[in-house]
Amino acid sequence: MVASVNPTVRRRRLGSELRKLREQKGMTAEEVAAKLLVSQSKISRLENGRRSISQRDVRDLCGVYGVEDTRIVESLMQMAKESRQQGWWHAFGDIPYSVYIGLETEAANLRVFEPQVVPGLLQTPDYATAMISGNLPEATTEQVEKRVSVRMRRQERITDESSPLRMWAVIDEAALCRKVGSDEIMHAQLLRLVEMSRLPHVTVQVLPFEAGAHPGLSGQFAVLEFTDTTDATVVYLEGVNSDLYLEKDTDVQAYSVMYEHLRAQALSAEQTRVFIEEAARRFA
Repeated sequence: MVASVNPTVRRRRLGSELRKLREQKGMTAEEVAAKLLVSQSKISRLENGRRSISQRDVRDLCGVYGVEDTRIVESLMQMAKESRQQGWWHAFGDIPYSVYIGLETEAANLRVFEPQVVPGLLQTPDYATAMISGNLPEATTEQVEKRVSVRMRRQERITDESSPLRMWAVIDEAALCRKVGSDEIMHAQLLRLVEMSRLPHVTVQVLPFEAGAHPGLSGQFAVLEFTDTTDATVVYLEGVNSDLYLEKDTDVQAYSVMYEHLRAQALSAEQTRVFIEEAARRFA
């Protein structure tokens, strides 16, 4: 379930506030770094929320920016304290995409395009195990099990009755054809996909092969939106060794437009359920 304090989101909000203070002061990141005798990259990482920030860092930055209101300083230092707490995902050890999990845990809406596999939040445990094992052939059984456990825990956002994640998934037909695991696993997975698509807050659309070329040919992406207006919308691009998070208005707008085109070219929600049920029968 959603944690009362989400360290990932706290870091983003704190970084945003610190960037505003710097801009109000009319200083560049390089100038701030020079005053604090640190690297410019450190200031940038603090502002974009990719690095944890200490209360001492906040105090020093407030000093540079000339913040005299003690209430503002204390509020920012409290955010810094909360940003160093651990989210539920830290209990599973080192998770390479922990930043994304933190964002997903707090998100109100998620739009995802998957060209190869069923989206993680809609996967069955058996499908997830087979997919992760195939994707990471050198991973140990323990490492695979840990990733599957994290994925199942993430799915609690979908079933959370008090504050469910609103999810819209466009899935390429290739994901329905690619046999991940056994026929039995695929059959169960596709039926699960139909079941999940009937939830009022989950929409699934299949992009059929006959749609031809489309804006999603460059690969998978996800768009996360938040209830709090101070949290900028994030576009997430998953990589092999590193992930990319885009927050600039121009980037978010570009991917949002891409997604609208994908939804327009995909089958309707009702057509999609019929299409997936037919695909499931091929694995029965």
